[in-house]
Amino acid sequence: MNKYYLTTPIYYVNAAPHIGHAYTTIVADLIKRFKRMQGHDPVVLTTGSDEHGVNVERAAERAGRTPKAFCDDVAREFERQWQSLNLGIDHFQRTTDPKHARVVQDLFERCRKNGYIYKGSYTGQYCIFDNLYVNDAKPGDPCPDCGRPTETITEENFFFKLSAFTGRLLELHEKQPDFIQPETRRNEVLSFVRQGLNDLSITRTNLKWGIPVAGEAPHVFYVWFDALTAYKTAVEDEGLWPADLHLIGKEIVRFHAIYWPAFLMAAELPLPKRIFAHGWLLFEESKMSKSRGNIVRAEPIKEIMGIDALRYFLLREVVFGQDGSFSYDALVGRYNSDLANGLGNLASRTLTMIHQYRGGHVPHGGDPEIAALAKETIDTVHDAFDRFEFSKGLESVWALISAVDKFIVKQAPWKLFRQTDEASQQALNETLYTAAEALRICTALLSPVLPASTATIWAQLGMSGPIESVRFETLKWGGLAPGQKIGEVAPVYPRLDAVQSIAAMRALEEKVTAEQNVLMGKTPVPPPAAEAAPKIPIDDFLKVDLRVGLVLSAERVKGSDKLMHMKVDIGEPQPRTIVAGIAEAYAPEQLLSRKVVIVANLQPRKLKGIESNGMIVAASVDGGMPVLAGFHEDIPPGARLK
Repeated sequence: MNKYYLTTPIYYVNAAPHIGHAYTTIVADLIKRFKRMQGHDPVVLTTGSDEHGVNVERAAERAGRTPKAFCDDVAREFERQWQSLNLGIDHFQRTTDPKHARVVQDLFERCRKNGYIYKGSYTGQYCIFDNLYVNDAKPGDPCPDCGRPTETITEENFFFKLSAFTGRLLELHEKQPDFIQPETRRNEVLSFVRQGLNDLSITRTNLKWGIPVAGEAPHVFYVWFDALTAYKTAVEDEGLWPADLHLIGKEIVRFHAIYWPAFLMAAELPLPKRIFAHGWLLFEESKMSKSRGNIVRAEPIKEIMGIDALRYFLLREVVFGQDGSFSYDALVGRYNSDLANGLGNLASRTLTMIHQYRGGHVPHGGDPEIAALAKETIDTVHDAFDRFEFSKGLESVWALISAVDKFIVKQAPWKLFRQTDEASQQALNETLYTAAEALRICTALLSPVLPASTATIWAQLGMSGPIESVRFETLKWGGLAPGQKIGEVAPVYPRLDAVQSIAAMRALEEKVTAEQNVLMGKTPVPPPAAEAAPKIPIDDFLKVDLRVGLVLSAERVKGSDKLMHMKVDIGEPQPRTIVAGIAEAYAPEQLLSRKVVIVANLQPRKLKGIESNGMIVAASVDGGMPVLAGFHEDIPPGARLK
């Protein structure tokens, strides 16, 4: 059996699904589709929900629900969202499933039978947010992972002899250098293990919401002994263990690359073959978090742009394994440049020309240079995706798209069509076949990344079998049959207006956030009552130097959705540099030659590394989009407002 079994983390139910969860799960879905293209069968993907622990108990209490009811609601939302995003989940494993309790108990008994579990007493600091015992911490010390205060607990526990596995874990990571990747994560793990490992508490007695240890009341299993085992529970009795890949975020490397292999070694069970820990998604360079209020959800993006746009952005923009930055500006920009102007334009112009010049039938022909580049691209994508270098693989596909675009311009099929000699008509056939066959190969290679839109292009090409049936071993130049009838042509990636699209996504984001707050039991905070501004003397007002400004240039600040970088003439020898938070409301071209009101005597301040010398005056209602103050009559730049 040429199986491939991969997993995402078992997501903790203390947060509703957001783009961070979606990122990992989208990558897992891509890998599943890619492995199928490689010929693996079956390819099975597991995700799920981690539902035990004191944090869940407290969240449920705040929400006014029982822990089980709370977990049911959040787990249901995760499942619903993965279906909405068209992700190919085979098993959604909940840790409250009775089957899972049996597998956890079996792991415990195996470890205990082999002498790696003993009963003891523990007093120390514990982080309820990360479900982590913090060694060498004092009461009130912060958690080293999340920075929030730890709690002091004293209780009888069962302990796992993690210290007994220091040597075996070092041997594992040194003999299998690709067991945990990328290399930076492997180095972290090795450094931690080399310091020596302490035994690990794997049960709690002061917590009710957990899987009971059979015959050992009131002990319940500690969350990591419980949650990690879910990977095995999901495929119990299916012959798919061990996992070929655990896909995780970098913050949970220690649990997966140290604790989990040690548990399995102690139980004499096979280890997973590989663990890959990716980086964080940052929102305009800051980590997304509930406390910062900068979490982004996937569904608003899907509603406005389609899920393939988000998939492409995450896999092309972010080097997998490293931290990556998300912004709405970059998302729409990448969509318009690569999908609308790149792949979409190639599909539209190629298929339209075949309709117009050859009655909708693929002609004979083919350019050997493009054919050679296509073969090279197939090999590059296969090798890059196999190493999880998705951005590199996608870059090579767009290099092929660019080469075909240049080939079409050079050949000028619109001119060849008007020339009736045999040589011109043969050149036209070769041009159209080359473009269509290159489009077919690009579409097949991109299908794991863009499953919905590539299926549409595949149908427009008139391909008979589903795109999911494509395999690398048969993906070669010449697979498009001459004479094949193509389908109806329609735009796959219509260009988007950045300002309108971003505003629509932000509005939907607010709606989804409010719905998720209800799901998580959060009480909406009413807006504060408006207070009248305090009155000031005329002398205070006269201190403000208001001038008429003429906008000479405007461009969006890289890495920011809100900021616009402008050069403004206010009647001085040199124009002022002003950075203003108006980029969501105005496109750069809307600002050129516009007369605006400038506060000219503010102290300079730096925004995103740019020194701003002044402030542009705008109004907004209830946090809405800013509206610039302006003038009906003509007035010169630099005129003072009185």
